[in-house]
Amino acid sequence: MIDHTSFVETGVVLGDNVRIWRNSHVRSGAQIGNSVIIGENVYIGSGVLIGNNTKIQNGAMIYEPAIIEDGVFIGPGACLTNDKYPRAINADGELKNIKEWNPIGVKVKTGATIGAGVICIAPVIIGESALVGAGSVVTQDVCDFGLYVGNPAKQIGWVNKQGFKLLKKGDKYFCEENDSYYILSEGKIVRYKN
Repeated sequence: MIDHTSFVETGVVLGDNVRIWRNSHVRSGAQIGNSVIIGENVYIGSGVLIGNNTKIQNGAMIYEPAIIEDGVFIGPGACLTNDKYPRAINADGELKNIKEWNPIGVKVKTGATIGAGVICIAPVIIGESALVGAGSVVTQDVCDFGLYVGNPAKQIGWVNKQGFKLLKKGDKYFCEENDSYYILSEGKIVRYKN
């Protein structure tokens, strides 16, 4: 389903069961996986790659060459940038052209969540199943299963695959939502089995 007010340029690759709501713009060369939801007023740049089962909420802006893996949630008004040192003009005072620009991207790994209004300053990697809280500004890589907030975003804890915050209990982590214990193993949070 693509709303008639959205503009999907020629050369976009769309998977099955993609839904694109009102007034969104998907640029040529973008690749959208299966069962992806793109909200209203979303911009997706040329060459952006979006994996399966991803949700991109209203007003998000995803600039090329971003890579979004499977099962990612991108909140309303989030922005994934592509220029660490943006300038409109070159050293001679002339308007910069495409040849004078080297876009760099944001990579969002499987299962991660980027909250409402988050700005990711490329180049950064958002780790697997990580959660970046609303309004944060990401200037450095986010680790797998990390919980990050603030400006600049800093790690304040850990989350499980469902995104629930984990509480430190001795040498383990506890999730009140599912009454389970977890451990940190090789940089990932895994469920602890007795």
